[in-house]
Amino acid sequence: MGRRAKAVIGTIAGIAAVAAVAWMAIPSAAGSITPKDVGFSITDASTAVVDFNVTKPSDATVDCAVQVLNDSYAVVGWKTVRIGPAEKDTVAQRTSLRTDSLGVTGGVNSCWLVEDAQL
Repeated sequence: MGRRAKAVIGTIAGIAAVAAVAWMAIPSAAGSITPKDVGFSITDASTAVVDFNVTKPSDATVDCAVQVLNDSYAVVGWKTVRIGPAEKDTVAQRTSLRTDSLGVTGGVNSCWLVEDAQL
């Protein structure tokens, strides 16, 4: 291949990469889901409480993975919390988690849309 052909192929690949990144950055029609950690408390070596907010379409149902980490950043507690439709887009949640050992921090790992949820 000549130099010109390599340049054309490289340019096309670059444009395709930029288009792919732009496509993934655009929110879906279902709306975006944004979790935000608010606070946590470590009750003892077997229990923690995590407070968080989730902004989602008000008619959507989402699941959120909540975790507690120890001082080595290992997961010592994990729970999935289902949040159903609500009057407002932002919903405050408080959940208690059982832990395997003493945690030092807690928060939301991720949230995702639940398709055809039956509550």
